[in-house]
Amino acid sequence: MTTTVPEAAAPPIPKRRVAAWALWDAGSAGINAITTTFVFSTFLVSSYFYDPQLLAEKGKTAAEAALSAEYGLGTLVTGILVALLAPALGQLADARGRRKLWLGVCTAVTVVALVALFFTVGQPPFFLYGLIWFGVGTVFYEIATVNYHAMLAQVSTPKNIGRVSAIGWASGYIAGIVLLLLVYVGLIAGSDPDVGGLLHVPTADGLNIRVVELVAAAWTLILSIPVIVAVPEAPREASRERIGFLRAYVVLFRDIARLWITDRNTVLFLIASAVFRDGVTGVFQYGGIIAKGTFGFSTGEVLIFGIAANVVAGAATLSMGPLDDRLGPRRVMIISLSALTILGLGIFFLHDAGQPVFWVGALLLSLFVGPAQSASRTFLTRVTPPERQSEIFGLYATTGRAAIILAPALFTAFIAWFGAQYWGMLGIVVVIAVGLALLLIFVKPPQAIRFATPQDENGPR
Repeated sequence: MTTTVPEAAAPPIPKRRVAAWALWDAGSAGINAITTTFVFSTFLVSSYFYDPQLLAEKGKTAAEAALSAEYGLGTLVTGILVALLAPALGQLADARGRRKLWLGVCTAVTVVALVALFFTVGQPPFFLYGLIWFGVGTVFYEIATVNYHAMLAQVSTPKNIGRVSAIGWASGYIAGIVLLLLVYVGLIAGSDPDVGGLLHVPTADGLNIRVVELVAAAWTLILSIPVIVAVPEAPREASRERIGFLRAYVVLFRDIARLWITDRNTVLFLIASAVFRDGVTGVFQYGGIIAKGTFGFSTGEVLIFGIAANVVAGAATLSMGPLDDRLGPRRVMIISLSALTILGLGIFFLHDAGQPVFWVGALLLSLFVGPAQSASRTFLTRVTPPERQSEIFGLYATTGRAAIILAPALFTAFIAWFGAQYWGMLGIVVVIAVGLALLLIFVKPPQAIRFATPQDENGPR
């Protein structure tokens, strides 16, 4: 027998619990907006770390391309580590009822990594040190999100899950606006090249950028506390097998095989979303790098663009939340990915027109990044039984990280093949377009999906 996705009225969730959950997303701006997107990532691939010999022999373009390739390799290693760890930790969190514990531990390690990034002196020998801690922070942040995403079911009902998910994403964008403004005004803005911001922090060896990471660490730590305090721990299902770390992988592969038999649509969605999420992530991951390298933005201009992009993305994500509940997450994803593909191609072909093209095109892109991400999360929550949320979101993270090679590889390969950084944009667009095609061809709307019980494992529905 099978049961359908529950649509009956559910008990209301306290608003303070929703707010506490969303504040963790706001706190993640410390690593998302500051570290991996607009500030520290562009610092790592800046002239501070160019190979002096390569720079002298082959020039800025070659040195910049080589550094970008090393950065891409680092993100690939990070993705592999998450792919190896996330599913097992998701299994353990579900089996032991410890989603919140894992969320807290991984967030704490992320904060430590952000503090460690302060010591990345802006000189070539420190590049590897910075890349390692950058990877550590990213790995533990991604593992934390496995449990954070799974907690969505604990702070929402079937009727408002789209809106609650959108509130979480939007809070991250709004927090990014505030945080970027703070660090821009306090540590980066100003006409004096020797000091940055109202605090007049010296810019030598990137000190003002490194201090930004201390601010990001404090921000992440403070805003992660409410979810730990206000949201109760998910109960452990008594019937679930108690397992150790290594045993979790045996259970993982068994569950993947069972999921393929009983709920093939979810597996197909995990594959499609892995592809397009990597492309969507690449829009922001490499957006600041492209703005600086291809369109000639300064660090301050990159931050101003980041603020504007977060304003647009946050507003769009909030407005699309009710549409998610009304139209369904699949339609929201299709609309968003189609727009991202068209706009990305527009920026690529019109790049010679300079900064105005990037400003207009990238801000329009920002309209659709948040809705695509939020809808993918609500789609999975709608089709996953509550007791398997961490496990399935572990697979969500695993497939996403397994596909992380796509955007970095195509971004780097297109640059290498054609000899200019702007070609990397086309690589990202290709990844998004492939993910869209997989979604359109293979994935059914969640309304057509049923949760299977063990008795329904004789074949695909």
